[in-house]
Amino acid sequence: MALPFAYTLRNLWTRKLTTALTAGGMALVVFVFAAVQMLDTGLRQTLIATGQPDNVHVTRRASGAEISSVVDRAQAAVVETQPEIAIGGNGLRLASKEVVVLITLPKRDSGVATNVTTRGVGAAAFELRPQLRIIEGRLFKPGSTEVIVGSSIAQRFEGAAVGSLLRFGGREWRVVGLFEARGSAYDSEVWADADQLLQSFRRNAWSAVVARLTDPAALDAMKTRLENDPRLTLDVKAEREFFEDQSKALSNFISYLGLTLSVIFSVGAMIGAMITMYAAVANRTGEIGTLRALGFRRTSILATFLLEAVLLGVVGGIAGLMLASLMQFIHISTLNWQSFSELAFSFTLTPRIIMTSMLFAVLMGVIGGFLPAVRAARLGIVDALRAS
Repeated sequence: MALPFAYTLRNLWTRKLTTALTAGGMALVVFVFAAVQMLDTGLRQTLIATGQPDNVHVTRRASGAEISSVVDRAQAAVVETQPEIAIGGNGLRLASKEVVVLITLPKRDSGVATNVTTRGVGAAAFELRPQLRIIEGRLFKPGSTEVIVGSSIAQRFEGAAVGSLLRFGGREWRVVGLFEARGSAYDSEVWADADQLLQSFRRNAWSAVVARLTDPAALDAMKTRLENDPRLTLDVKAEREFFEDQSKALSNFISYLGLTLSVIFSVGAMIGAMITMYAAVANRTGEIGTLRALGFRRTSILATFLLEAVLLGVVGGIAGLMLASLMQFIHISTLNWQSFSELAFSFTLTPRIIMTSMLFAVLMGVIGGFLPAVRAARLGIVDALRAS
């Protein structure tokens, strides 16, 4: 015979203070657990959103990042002539030879000079990135010392507004436009004409070649041909895969740090739940004896006390997720360990994070309540009634 669910709820409601304190401790743990996952997800989605599914990204073999990649002009020309690359409406290959450099700009809030990725692009770059749109001003003119800046750069750095002058590479560059790229990593970049950027930084090679494929399925044939060509030292990847790889080092660090903190904090929360449930058993010894005398089995007593602990976890999980959901309104920036430049992104809550956080909360309740529930179930009828 099972005890009614209302009995469990009544017992929790009777101990309002201890229930609130225990659930609150679990809520804080769930908040940390969910916030770390949201941070990791936001970072990954920002970088993955940077790539297009039908674009290919070509860099120097084993370079790891565009900033350390060198693709000489001869190699870039070979890439451009590959039959898998689509042809645009102007009859030219949809390929952009790009150079990526780092410049420093002062932060708006602190004035600290911080690395910012600056990308020199070709004419096809904007067709290759349909997510990019100008929200203020205009595009830079080819062959000029004009630049456009991402929305995140304009918000966080001094002198990055439309009409301002930026000085880098021994020149002054006029900001003529502000662009938005749907929350991708491009929002944290400055874009300029590739040839002008090459001249300013005295370079004679590109950092990468980005191109549109006629069919994403053609990537393997192109990859095999280019990577097996002894004249070339190139890595060929789908653009999304390339940018996803950029997130791995920082993502792993965030995941390991978050898991460590969550485990440490959860131990405290489970001990709190255990103390609460042991106190409940001690205070209800006579009640347990009466229930056993009325015919309720040990398994029913065990299930009832375990259910109370699980409900504490559920309440804590819901409260923790409600707190974590507020983090979606916060935008942060951090150092991208691959490019050594600043990257802005936001916390992202997904159904997977909600599910894993609630499972984590329930698990804390089960572990914290198991031993007290076993203690309650083992109480003998006579001993329990005598103790009361």
